[in-house]
Amino acid sequence: MALSRAAWGYVDMSDIASNELLEPFERLLAAASPLAQVRALEADAPVSDLWTALNESGFVDAMVSEDQGGAGLSLADAGPLVQALGRQLVPVPFAQTMVARALLAAAGAKRPEGSIVFVSPTSIGTGYQQRAVPQALVADYALVDLGERTVLTSLSDATVTAIGVHASQAADVYWQTSPRALATIATPQGGLRPIAAVLRAAEIAGAADQLLGMTIAYAGERVQFGKPIGKQQAIQQQLAVMAEQTVMARMAAQLGCAHGLPPPTNVAAVAKQIASTAVTTIATTAHAVHGAIGISEEYDLQLFVRRLHEWRIADGTESYWAEQLGRARLRSDAATSVDFVRSELGTPR
Repeated sequence: MALSRAAWGYVDMSDIASNELLEPFERLLAAASPLAQVRALEADAPVSDLWTALNESGFVDAMVSEDQGGAGLSLADAGPLVQALGRQLVPVPFAQTMVARALLAAAGAKRPEGSIVFVSPTSIGTGYQQRAVPQALVADYALVDLGERTVLTSLSDATVTAIGVHASQAADVYWQTSPRALATIATPQGGLRPIAAVLRAAEIAGAADQLLGMTIAYAGERVQFGKPIGKQQAIQQQLAVMAEQTVMARMAAQLGCAHGLPPPTNVAAVAKQIASTAVTTIATTAHAVHGAIGISEEYDLQLFVRRLHEWRIADGTESYWAEQLGRARLRSDAATSVDFVRSELGTPR
């Protein structure tokens, strides 16, 4: 059996995405944010040049309506772009900024030039806090869900503390009082967390897609006992399971994006629960196939595995979203769980 990406269910997103912006967007990311740049930024290099290049490309306004200077893409249209961000491990919060700018534009609010992260904090006395916000260390602003209202605020007004994980850009974000609003909009139905969960699921799908390709390529190149390890039945089985999980994550992300902005909470729950669940199998299989080289700092595998595990936890773990789905099922009048799934995950709006 010839070893190839197609043999393991690998499908390049450029083959299935109808979005004509995907190819130029991927070229932009490859030029502006190669993995060498990702490494540099994780080592505290400034992000200003990267953000300037991405911001000036115009893609950050892809979901803003055409009459406000954007491309008018729906979340479904933008989904392949978000997966591309995951494949390239872009180390700035581009996806959340893209959606935040669309939400701000739709409300008639001014859109800042800097990058934006989503924060859905819990109240702590008079203050607000969210732990381990991905890429908060390199973001300029936060879109903060305060219940009925959502505010855009500068992260310079918050206490932003690195979580202490090696090379992570995640941080705990804390405001002693209600965040100072640079702009205020009505909170999207369901809040910001379901939106963030769908975006994160799409990034997971993209990174998993790239990791699968790397692992297949390595299995075809690594020779043991006179033949590539990819010809061993045990390795083929592992790759098949890894491909299955990657396709599951991709389908879940596409489902989440297909239902529009904001996505229904139960749809977001399914998307993130499936994508997060897939991470463990995908990451451990990649390490099993790569062997010892996979844990080395110099090899790119660890970049993807670290980011996948961070995204798995962010915006609700698989356990969190499974609990939300279980509670929704118990509240539902559906006669069976199949009826519940059909009613909640049926035809996108």
